[in-house]
Amino acid sequence: MNRRFPSRSETGRPRSRRRRDLARTALAAGALLILAGPSLRADSLWRDDMSRPMFSDKRAAHPGDIVTILVQENTTATKANTTSTSKASSVNSSIASFLYSPGASGLLTKGGALPALNFTGKSDFTGGGSINNSEQIVASVAVRVVDELPNHNLVIEGVRQNSFSGEQQTIVLRGTIRQDDIMPNNTVFSYNIADATIKIVAKGTITDAQRKGWFHRLWDKFSPF
Repeated sequence: MNRRFPSRSETGRPRSRRRRDLARTALAAGALLILAGPSLRADSLWRDDMSRPMFSDKRAAHPGDIVTILVQENTTATKANTTSTSKASSVNSSIASFLYSPGASGLLTKGGALPALNFTGKSDFTGGGSINNSEQIVASVAVRVVDELPNHNLVIEGVRQNSFSGEQQTIVLRGTIRQDDIMPNNTVFSYNIADATIKIVAKGTITDAQRKGWFHRLWDKFSPF
């Protein structure tokens, strides 16, 4: 039976040499990593100037943040006016005689009669007007924080455009909100906006059909009646 003896490469001395070679390679690789550290740094999705912790407050607080405005506006105006004026005047005067009777002298007479004046005037005016206006606006608009005031109030501004069935609707919203009025779901009611500007402009065939013609509007403006 042949008995196998370990070769020289399997003895302890060559194995120690391989260990030293591995250690030298590891040291060289470590030195290269240290020298090339800045260039080999991995890109991170985290940004200190924009990223927020997972459990932080998600409400808008700085310029560039987005907050949703819940537009709930109810406007009702009722007004009634009635004006009535009346004026009447009457004058009836005559000269019975001037120095002498008309029969004795013809001075200032015509056909045997002295001058006479009879005047009657009357003016009536009645006017009335009534206004009954009711308007309701319900919408949600996401706006952007454009500035942060020294007292930490936020200036917001946003535009939203919708197009449907040939009609185009544009909602423009501007104003100033307090951070305390922002709810946990990052929304603010429109009645909490200071210096609010809520403008809704509609364009399209249906909108044009509901407007008066330019001549009719001009006539209403300059009509003297």
